[in-house]
Amino acid sequence: MNLTRKLSAEFLGTMWLVFGGCGSAVFAANFGGVGNPLGIGFLGVALAFGLTVLTGAYTFGHISGGHFNPAVSVGLAVGNRFPMSELGPYIVAQVLGGLFGAFVLYTIASGAPGFHIDPTAAGAFATNGYGDFSPGKYSMMSAFMIEVVLTAIFLLIIMGSTSKNAPTGFAPIAIGLGLTLIHLISIPITNTSVNPARSTAVAAFVGGQSLSQLWLFWLAPILGGVIGGAIYRWLGEDRPDIVGNA
Repeated sequence: MNLTRKLSAEFLGTMWLVFGGCGSAVFAANFGGVGNPLGIGFLGVALAFGLTVLTGAYTFGHISGGHFNPAVSVGLAVGNRFPMSELGPYIVAQVLGGLFGAFVLYTIASGAPGFHIDPTAAGAFATNGYGDFSPGKYSMMSAFMIEVVLTAIFLLIIMGSTSKNAPTGFAPIAIGLGLTLIHLISIPITNTSVNPARSTAVAAFVGGQSLSQLWLFWLAPILGGVIGGAIYRWLGEDRPDIVGNA
């Protein structure tokens, strides 16, 4: 597959993830105010992120693999499922796609009367954070731990469901539901990243502490991706010498 086509698919898929997932938080999570039954809340936002990955994977997965996330690309490279030579270009495409998705989201949101972003508020414009910028005021250590653990588990889900020994055609469903569960667990802690491109995209439009805390939402997911990829490679489930011997 031509690399340009792969990078274009990663750009579009990451754009869709940021626009759909973060857009649900910006537009619909608290629509009409607190207590309004039309607001989708945490559950709706978690489902939105899962659905963007599910639909994006079915749409673009056969072209680029459907990573849409630098931590996933790194983890798959460590797990020997993705060539290191394409890692840099994939990450660039993902970050640019995320930024474009956030730009579209910001442009639409700006059309509402009184719209403004408060850079001192936790979760402003769907940003991630810790301490005072965590929705539940969780510490930096708590945020780091949850992002590492959940990203590692996400890689295990991805690698397991896309294994040549797994049922074919169902991987996007498992991956999308996995990301939904990840958000249900961690929205109160960090507003859920597990994706440096997603975190960078919205932080760029908020600035302030969201940018100064962005390092954690690169380091922790990347580390989690490395751990998850390494664990699945160590399990050796895809090794030719043991396939069929489980």
